[in-house]
Amino acid sequence: MPRPRRATRLICRTLEASFRSVGLAHRSVLLAVSGGVDSTALLLGTALVRERLGILVEVATLDHGLRPEAMEEVRAVERLAARQKMICHVRSLHVKEGPGLEVRAREARYAALSQLCSERKLAAIATAHTASDQAETLLMRLARGTSLRGATGITSARGVLVRPLLALTREQVEAFLGEQEEGFAVDPMNADPRFLRARIRHHVLPALTQAVGYPVTERLASFARLAAEDEALLQSLAGAAWDRLRGSGEGLDAVGVRALELPLRRRVLARLLAEARAVVDAATLERVLAAVEGGRSATLSHGLQLRASGGLVRCVRVPVSRPEPRALALEGPGASGPWAETGWHFEVRGGEEPPGALVLPLSEETCWPLTVRLRRPGDRLRGKNGSRKLQDVLVDLRMPAERRDLHPVVVDARGQVLWVPGLWAAPREKVVSRQSLWASPPGPSRRGSASL
Repeated sequence: MPRPRRATRLICRTLEASFRSVGLAHRSVLLAVSGGVDSTALLLGTALVRERLGILVEVATLDHGLRPEAMEEVRAVERLAARQKMICHVRSLHVKEGPGLEVRAREARYAALSQLCSERKLAAIATAHTASDQAETLLMRLARGTSLRGATGITSARGVLVRPLLALTREQVEAFLGEQEEGFAVDPMNADPRFLRARIRHHVLPALTQAVGYPVTERLASFARLAAEDEALLQSLAGAAWDRLRGSGEGLDAVGVRALELPLRRRVLARLLAEARAVVDAATLERVLAAVEGGRSATLSHGLQLRASGGLVRCVRVPVSRPEPRALALEGPGASGPWAETGWHFEVRGGEEPPGALVLPLSEETCWPLTVRLRRPGDRLRGKNGSRKLQDVLVDLRMPAERRDLHPVVVDARGQVLWVPGLWAAPREKVVSRQSLWASPPGPSRRGSASL
């Protein structure tokens, strides 16, 4: 038996190492094959190593419905798969011409592959991306302006998706098909100057190679791989910082966020924006970083605002201007009612407290009626050690400003604050009646209080 030639040995070594590294030995894989140079090499190369690896291989070929000759290319893939004794699945996608064609075609393609992989109960999907695709992707993203995360380009594995040819250039793949004496289809869209990737491939990369005096594809792909390693480490550190600063879930500890190194701070804040479903882009992040540094607010998309005050950094929805909820008057024992449409409910009565209720025991000297309202300028909390402004107490309790303006305050007929449910209560009088004021909050109660 003749010894495999150089390009064939290279592709076999690469595929075997790649499939083993992602744990596909003795498992199954769906090859995405268009009939072009890269995917044809993926099919033939996998056929050469499947017995050594014990891999069950099936093929998927997709017709996007964009070119009349595409059906013949699909039939060619079917014939090639049959020669290699591989099951071949054909799917029609019917992608329409128009804006965003590349993105829509890619999304339709991966959706179809994922569905087929799931239906066939296969372990992974393998695509034929090469180092040349990696270099093109890197240049496209750099030209548009990207972060280190974007510079990682195409990942070698993500979820069920694997790219076993990512270490090889298109020239190496073509050399392999030359040794195998196998033809391949040429998609005219790959040379269509309407698409940025085609312009990068046929104009920018050759010009860059000529300018520096040597092929740059492998070096660009190597940079993307190293960037992916660095990005993975930074994301891990940012994840640990997120867990540490998240605290009770109201937001991120502002002091801790400011203490982070800038690369970690940027990633933590980007995650905060993403979880709030705000747009995350370079301009927004710059505004957010400045707001956090200065303890200010920054306007975000979708009616959101980042606030860095009260010791917390959080995203809040800017409230629509609404009239202040009407005060609730409680005339005496037995009085009850909801506080406007806030979801709070108050009741004056004796007996055992209901589950989830907050309770204020009342004295015989209670000055009726009691009023439930929002806080007002000048409200003070009076305790055994003097008095403090309600505003200062709420800040000390690290209550976000957006919650301070919605939290109920209970005052007596003299206007003296008796209770801030769940947060503070006036010192108890010596003579306590059998009556209590019960407050049922709209969500889970948060028991606790501050003292003066």
